[in-house]
Amino acid sequence: MSPVRTKRAYEKPEAADGYRVLVDRLWPRGVRRERLGLDAWVRELAPSSALRRWFGHDPARFAEFGRRYARELRAGPAAAALAELERKAARGTVTLVYGSRDERHSNAAVLRDLLEAAVRDQA
Repeated sequence: MSPVRTKRAYEKPEAADGYRVLVDRLWPRGVRRERLGLDAWVRELAPSSALRRWFGHDPARFAEFGRRYARELRAGPAAAALAELERKAARGTVTLVYGSRDERHSNAAVLRDLLEAAVRDQA
């Protein structure tokens, strides 16, 4: 099983989630902090507002969104946060918590794939 999981903020936390981190810039609507059971909220891991608006959750733009988002993650303040999350994923399960309805076309899906590749490369 992958050390990196994704889970909507509206799903119940489980012990098997391991380290739970919210990866959205905005707090999920209608969810109380206590209910999320987060270990961290790392806004730097979220796509920029400009990229998020450009993507608009359009599945036809997802591949390009993934490329642009990966570039953002490897630069600036996101790079250190990404490296820390890679270390955590190498040591145990990490669950990326997100608010989007579309689990296949979300920033969490892109981030999961990047983290899984980094963990494989470390092995």
